Amino acid sequence: MEQETHLNESRPATPGTTRPGGRTAKVRRAVLDATLDALAGTGFHALNMDRIATGAGVGKTTVYRRWGSPAGLVADLLRDMAEQSLPASDTGSLADDLRANAELVRTTLADPRMGAVFRAVIAAAACDEECARALAGFYRTRLAAWAPAVARGVARGEAPAGTDPVELLRAVSAPLYYRFAVTREELGADVAERAVAAALAAARDGVFAGA
Repeated sequence: MEQETHLNESRPATPGTTRPGGRTAKVRRAVLDATLDALAGTGFHALNMDRIATGAGVGKTTVYRRWGSPAGLVADLLRDMAEQSLPASDTGSLADDLRANAELVRTTLADPRMGAVFRAVIAAAACDEECARALAGFYRTRLAAWAPAVARGVARGEAPAGTDPVELLRAVSAPLYYRFAVTREELGADVAERAVAAALAAARDGVFAGA
């Protein structure tokens, strides 16, 4: 939640625009793991390129040349997270697929470590345009991955023809992110279940169908 080209030695490439292999892949993995650890521990505003290089066991020059800034690190981490996220569910039931989606979001945000990471990247996106674009890209990737589950449900007659899969999925996760990022309320399983029930009821009433 994206192909990557070889780095131009004269200026930093946009992080995540090529898919590295061999030693390059190992360096990227080490740096992104160190970035995730730092975000979970101290947040975005304390993210330090030198400490990331030390934590990853790579040269500072490599980190600065390749990622350019803390925002570049966060942007590439988000691309990697989108790629590594669990695949969409296919239970044979639209309601159950939406429950699986909601539970994945809920457990990720409720996890102490990953919740801290998402708070950090949301904070980064609020103050940096590159991070904002990367966060939007992360969610576009994840919504696209789950959209076929809704399309299958529509084909089975579980929602009206013309239902917009992405809008339905947004309706499922939006209450969870609101509680997580705005009101800072506990994300219990009941919250996810209510979000699914409300989104399904709206879908069946045709709210997400049409232009």
